[in-house]
Formats: sequence, C-alpha cells, structure tokens
Amino acid sequence: MAAITSALIAIAGVVLGWIAIEIACKPCLEKGRDAIDRSLNPDYDPDDNDDVSIRAPLNPNPDHPDPAAPSAAIKA
Repeated sequence: MAAITSALIAIAGVVLGWIAIEIACKPCLEKGRDAIDRSLNPDYDPDDNDDVSIRAPLNPNPDHPDPAAPSAAIKA
C-alpha cells in the first residue's frame, strides 16, 4: 500500500509542477505554440501576414538623428 501512496504522491507532484509551469510561462508558451501551428499549417504564407509591426522603422521620428550615422566626439 505504501508503494501506491508514493506513486500517487509522485504523480500529483508532477501534475502540479506541470500546471505551475503552464501558468508561469503562459505568454511564452502561447507564442511558441502559435509559431508551431503556423509552421505546420500548409496554407500559411508569411508574405500574406498582415502584422507589419515587425517591419516598422525603429526610429519613426524624422527629427531624431540617424542611429547608423557616425557619432560625434564625446566632450569631456
């Protein structure tokens, strides 16, 4: 009987651990699962993706200096 009790406690520990990981890492796991679903979908075409936020300029303010331009000398 002690073996069955130990096995049930171990199984409950694994289940509770899994639930804790799912709750703690939910946003990351959802993004990963979405990426897996897209990669396994034969009808998915990345060129048809309407989300253009990744192609948005890093510096949308035209008055801000170009970050790729060489920087001026630092005055001490």
